[in-house]
Amino acid sequence: MAITNVSGNRTQKTLHQLICTAAVTVGAPHPLTYLSVLNILLSMTAFLGNVLILVALHKVSSLHPPSKLLLRCLAITDLFVGLIAQPIYAGYEISLLYERWNMCRSTFASSLIAGYVLCGVSLPTLSAISVDRLLALLLGLRYRQVVTMRRMFLFVMSFWVMSSFAAVMYFFNYLVTLSYCYLIVSLCVTISIISYTKIFLTLHRHQVQVQDSVHQQQPSQIIPLNIARYRKAVSSALWLQLTLIICYLPHGMVEFVLAHSGLSPAAVLARQFTATLVFSNSSLNPLLYCWKIKEVRRAVKDTIRQVRCCSTC
Repeated sequence: MAITNVSGNRTQKTLHQLICTAAVTVGAPHPLTYLSVLNILLSMTAFLGNVLILVALHKVSSLHPPSKLLLRCLAITDLFVGLIAQPIYAGYEISLLYERWNMCRSTFASSLIAGYVLCGVSLPTLSAISVDRLLALLLGLRYRQVVTMRRMFLFVMSFWVMSSFAAVMYFFNYLVTLSYCYLIVSLCVTISIISYTKIFLTLHRHQVQVQDSVHQQQPSQIIPLNIARYRKAVSSALWLQLTLIICYLPHGMVEFVLAHSGLSPAAVLARQFTATLVFSNSSLNPLLYCWKIKEVRRAVKDTIRQVRCCSTC
């Protein structure tokens, strides 16, 4: 998110002028050098890691197609972070380092737009994953009839359209983009909290019912769902959600401070560090897929093995 200490079109102009000046880079050449190199390295790991995940998801047939589509959407946004957003941000840091102010302003604006689009897709996608897991629990056998590929595809496309529209509005009315960001963050966090709370309460109630039926030696009314498998799916989704919060929260706090205290060399440097942490989420997600989803881990290993065999031939 951008700094918002003034309003309207004046915000955009003032922000670009202030953040691309020598005054905010005093005493920061070494940190900027390290951060630009780190962002370049992370962009490569994000790109390669998510390419592997997309190939692995194509091979995995055990996942429900609409659920797989959500994971693919998240992997594609992470891939675009590594391919587009993070290299642009590294270019912005390099332009600050070498005081190329025209390049600084253009790369800063480009990184903001890319960030708005990709974050505007990632957050709703994670919330959709939480709702998808909740529906799988509540609907039982009706889940596959209600959650179809066509409906999920329309939802995913709406994420991309709305986030792209909000990003484009940055050039016309920055307040529209900012309001959309606040709205989507609040809405997605609320939906995810409600969904996971409902999931854990339902699972707890189900466990109590099973224990009571065992004690009473009666056949239990088991939810038509593989509970052990379902718990693993919920665990992987929750880890993705928590990792995103950990990576994004410091940046949000820094932006809040900047909005109320203004720019300073220390504040801008803190923004660089926390923005890099945000981008690192795209490199961490492939690791989480491999750690928490056994089918994906096997497919990734097979893909790497095939690449090695081809390279040695």
